[in-house]
Amino acid sequence: MKAKFIHTNINVFDLEKSLKFYEKALGMKEKRRFEHPEGNFILVYITDETSDIEIELTWLRDREKPYDLGDNEIHLAFRVDDFEGFYKLHKEMDCICYENIEMGLYFISDPDGWWLEVVPERLKV
Repeated sequence: MKAKFIHTNINVFDLEKSLKFYEKALGMKEKRRFEHPEGNFILVYITDETSDIEIELTWLRDREKPYDLGDNEIHLAFRVDDFEGFYKLHKEMDCICYENIEMGLYFISDPDGWWLEVVPERLKV
């Protein structure tokens, strides 16, 4: 028996803002979407176009305020081919929320406060 990891889900408050962020910050593109017939929710699957793993962004119509992630330390990690280039872009976007100089990596925060780890090719973490 085998299980194949296909996607992870995060809820977003402003779907369009999140889609723009993920495309600009990490080159993620929309692969497909599902819109509830009555407009209750929208699921958008984004991908880096290099693997089968997707991020499912879930937007809920009745959500009235941004999510409170509290002390949630869950994060997603991205290995990048041009660490210095991404670092410069993320500095310009003002989305770097934590740098681990000792390990040679950093984290960015998306519009909803989710942390995304940015790792250079040379690191195998």
